[in-house]
Amino acid sequence: MAKTENKTHSPLFHIVKREPLPWYGAWGVRAGAIVLALLLSAVVVTILTKTNPIEIYKAMFQGAFGSSNRIWNLLQQLSMLLCVSLAVTPAFKMKFWNIGAEGQVLVGGLATIAVMMFFGDKMSLPILLVTMVAASILAGIIWALLPAVSKALWNTNETLFTLMMNYVAIQLIAYFLKKFVKSGSGVLTPMPQYGLPVIGDMPYLLNIIIVAVLTIMVYVYLKYSKQGYEISVVGESENTAKYIGINVKKVVIRTLVISGALCGIAGLLLVGGTDHTISTTTAGGRGFTAIMVSWLAKFNPLVMVLTSFLIVFLERGAEQVSSQFRISSAISDIVTGIILFFIIGCEFFLQYKIVFSKHRKEND
Repeated sequence: MAKTENKTHSPLFHIVKREPLPWYGAWGVRAGAIVLALLLSAVVVTILTKTNPIEIYKAMFQGAFGSSNRIWNLLQQLSMLLCVSLAVTPAFKMKFWNIGAEGQVLVGGLATIAVMMFFGDKMSLPILLVTMVAASILAGIIWALLPAVSKALWNTNETLFTLMMNYVAIQLIAYFLKKFVKSGSGVLTPMPQYGLPVIGDMPYLLNIIIVAVLTIMVYVYLKYSKQGYEISVVGESENTAKYIGINVKKVVIRTLVISGALCGIAGLLLVGGTDHTISTTTAGGRGFTAIMVSWLAKFNPLVMVLTSFLIVFLERGAEQVSSQFRISSAISDIVTGIILFFIIGCEFFLQYKIVFSKHRKEND
């Protein structure tokens, strides 16, 4: 009778968690990743466009810092992206996958424009501003609270729920514009006279100050408060949280109230402090980009300032490259994609390493 041989081969390699690197080593690896990304991007740009890659990088820098207006626009875009990133961070740190920040920002903006439109000429400016703030925060909270309560009570899928709420918010704004824009164009005339006050002659300065204060507050809240500690414990293990007496349902609902309120503030700043009008694209995809910003910063609000800056710098630079060299925006998007790919890959290899097997065992 023939003998059957069973051979078990060990895998060629496996991935294991690495020991944390010292901070200077980690940042050195990140810097190296960016340098490699820039070199690869230069090769790709040269092959595809026959353009000097150094000129491309100069144009990217000019797009972000070429004038005082561009710098102010950069800071404004950075502050708005950072504000939405602050909003999603508590939820994601708790492993509540809030994909609905886009919709929460939109309904916050919708509440703001509704107050401006219907009460702008009926209230004094201080009362109008307070009403705008309250309405935007309340709208964001309601939009975040629906999936939070559903998750806490019935364990529904928060990813699908919050994603669905984005589309509902978009349709609400579309209906609002169709209903109340008399011209039928669907474009609401800006109303800067009812917007947030301008400090001196510096546009967006109030927005930037507000987001800077929120950044510090969220950092302190997550790092030093009891509620921030509870968010971390629930994110690590719900069973552990329950074992030590944390009310998980309460933490989920409370955390999403905070996320929704911050998204509402972002909507307020976008509508009341920037555009003074609203459209279905007011959020500009920030609700999704904020997830990457938060994740790259490892949910640290202070580090998110840097990751937000990186994303906004690449976006502004890509726009300048496309217009200055009259090349397809796809080329600048490729450069942006390569840089982000290296940065994200770098974060992976800072946490894990590939170990190749030295021997392959065979069992007869």
